[in-house]
Amino acid sequence: MFTDKFCSGIAACAVKRPLVNKILIKNATLINEGQSRHADVLVSSGRIERIASNMAISADWEVIDAQGLWLIPGMIDDQVHFREPGLTHKGTIATESAAAVAGGITSFMEMPNVSPPTTTRQALEDKFQRASQHSYANYSFWFGATNDNIDELRALRADEACGVKVFMGASTGNMLVDNEQVLDKIFQHAPGIVATHCEDTPLIKRNEALWREQFGEAIPAREHSDIRSVEACLKSSSLAVSLAKKYGTRLHVLHISTADELKLFDAAPTLEALKNKTITAEACVHHLFFNQDDYAELGHKLKSNPSVKEAVHQQALWQAVKDGVIDIIATDHAPHLLEEKNKLYLAAPSGLPLVQHALPALFDMCHRGIFTPEQIVTKTSHAVAERFQLRDRGYIREGYWADLVLIDPQASTQIRSEALLYKCAWSPFEGRTLSGGHIVMTLVNGKVVWRDNKLVAAPAGMKLAFCRD
Repeated sequence: MFTDKFCSGIAACAVKRPLVNKILIKNATLINEGQSRHADVLVSSGRIERIASNMAISADWEVIDAQGLWLIPGMIDDQVHFREPGLTHKGTIATESAAAVAGGITSFMEMPNVSPPTTTRQALEDKFQRASQHSYANYSFWFGATNDNIDELRALRADEACGVKVFMGASTGNMLVDNEQVLDKIFQHAPGIVATHCEDTPLIKRNEALWREQFGEAIPAREHSDIRSVEACLKSSSLAVSLAKKYGTRLHVLHISTADELKLFDAAPTLEALKNKTITAEACVHHLFFNQDDYAELGHKLKSNPSVKEAVHQQALWQAVKDGVIDIIATDHAPHLLEEKNKLYLAAPSGLPLVQHALPALFDMCHRGIFTPEQIVTKTSHAVAERFQLRDRGYIREGYWADLVLIDPQASTQIRSEALLYKCAWSPFEGRTLSGGHIVMTLVNGKVVWRDNKLVAAPAGMKLAFCRD
């Protein structure tokens, strides 16, 4: 039996040990609340019991030496598509949440465009039941608005879902909300947060027809940037913001992809300022990491809605993150099979798998001097907790749930297909080496679930709780 309770480095901690009630993380560098400092963190019964320097060690604690490592609150991803129920050939709650914790994502909010869609309270409860059995990460689910479910939406409690999702652009089934009177009612009556996918569908359809005239069915992947155009995004986002201002709606505009849209939003340079914002904006990892030039290598693997656009828009998003115009960074993780992605342009689906390498990609951007680690932690954890009014998550604080990630800032992550946990089995980062943010260990609710590049525990996710009336 392993008896040395002070591990010399993370690798030693992989040795099998008896179950303990407390975990002491020693000598970590905490990246938390805009600061970097050295401290020990004691985890007990799933929560952070104490944060202090040079904490004394008890014989019955598991001790993890985090010398040289960063300790951050886990990423809270407010926008993922895990494909369950109905689309489980692409992904499941189990497979995609496993990839998420491998990537340092400890909580997620999953979207309603599954089959059947999450547009009734019964369908919403079904997803919570599934996640309670299979999710490695903590979870909540978006309730989908449609042209004909306003009564169900009105019956929804503010704390029953993470929010109401409105597809003001293309979606599946009946989830495209294109009735202006219905949109008015949604913005007027939706409880909690309304999140919008903003693209103008009629304009996109006209563009598709024009490009088909030029290229036929074999439209080059690069053209997606112009078909799903800046104008289509701006027109729809402007409508969403105007409706939110009209009704005082708490609006969150998802995956901003253009410099032009940024003018619609006010800056919140601090978390205190964010608390006072009614309308917030989000950017996604792929819009920050890639630009239009990357279609040449990735083709339809980079196809997403809204589209990845020119470098000038990418750079504007970088600045908006720094200035506080972009409040949150998410993934919009959306797996599809490679055989689907390899189809001609109009048949190839939009979306790409991202959760396993979102944080490493963002820390790679820190390594390149684009962001700071403190900015990434704020946008992926603190700000999400504040905006969605999460209870006891999103910070390294005494009394909070121990959703924690240890990162080696000196190590790199080589993205290899055999290490992917996605059911779709591919990544847009394959073949790349991401520097400055290797995920060493992930704790969910105080339990180590990822260590030494493998899952080491059964699903430990919990339903997210909100501080809402």
